Amino acid sequence: MKIAFILFEKVTSLDFVGFYDGVTRLKTMGFIDELSWDLCAYDEQVNDDRGITYKIDKIRPNLSGYDLLFIPGGMGTRTLIHDNKFIEWLKTAKEVQYKVSVCTGSLLLGASGFLEGKKATTHPNAYELLRVYTKNVETQRIVRDGNIITGGGVATSVDLGLYICELLAGKEAVMQIQKQMDYPYYCVEEV
Repeated sequence: MKIAFILFEKVTSLDFVGFYDGVTRLKTMGFIDELSWDLCAYDEQVNDDRGITYKIDKIRPNLSGYDLLFIPGGMGTRTLIHDNKFIEWLKTAKEVQYKVSVCTGSLLLGASGFLEGKKATTHPNAYELLRVYTKNVETQRIVRDGNIITGGGVATSVDLGLYICELLAGKEAVMQIQKQMDYPYYCVEEV
């Protein structure tokens, strides 16, 4: 399984790292040995909304070669939904099996056309922005509609990462990862 973590200017780091930490433990703890991932962006490096700089592994790769696409949120999404070149790049993920977002990353899924007729969620402050892309905006923390999986606000990224761990490797794996992370709160009621 190959994961593309999509980063961009003004991303919220907790959106990214909360998900990344749990999901990458699938490999580091030996649950999915063939798991690999790339940090993907439109530029060589990106800065989050508070001053952290990420050096990018893959610059504008064709995303069709990945099995899971993850898009975090952040204020940068408000600009990128109008950036035709960025959105066309994201559209190369059309055939990717799992398209996952947290917070306002769902706006980028929507702008790429992946949420048409789908249920989705986002940060509670962005529900109205999401309605531009789907009439089926849900208020639950994690919403799955087929292979489109969206999460609510920032801290939801940790639960969403654990949800994906459970989806890919099962309940026993997620329980061990949760214990290793010393995270006692994982309990998902999906819509």
